[in-house]
Amino acid sequence: LDLSNCSLQNLPPGLAEASSAAVLDLTENPLMTLPNGSFLGFTLLQLLAVPLPLGCPGGNSAWEEVTTSRSSRLCQGQRNSCNSSGEPAWLCPENAACAPDGPGLIQCLCDSPFHGYKCLREGTFPVLLFCGVLGATTLSLSLLLWGTQRRKAKAP
Repeated sequence: LDLSNCSLQNLPPGLAEASSAAVLDLTENPLMTLPNGSFLGFTLLQLLAVPLPLGCPGGNSAWEEVTTSRSSRLCQGQRNSCNSSGEPAWLCPENAACAPDGPGLIQCLCDSPFHGYKCLREGTFPVLLFCGVLGATTLSLSLLLWGTQRRKAKAP
């Protein structure tokens, strides 16, 4: 994706839609900062060119090689931020595994069959029970309101 020399002062709002990009060129733009999380989901990004005043997102440790030229900085070869075992104990809960989520970013994915807050719930979400209770409550409230409000609708 070539966004070089586009006079960008900020990253475009739709940049997140390009998360499958492998190469991104932002050089020759008057960018001052790259907001945290700008490259969230960019797991396939292997080459990022940014203006020289900016650092590589995630820091130099998030990239295999960082080189500079006259006017740009090249960030090459995105590293997996999860450690070699794939699960940093201090970042992810017990029933979750670490997965990369962009340069210097990770996400914790619940192991099957766990789900919910901090992957503490086991099994699947009770969809039938949830929909049944929601439907019954909605029907009951609708009937109650219809019964109590219909005489006001009939009044001249």
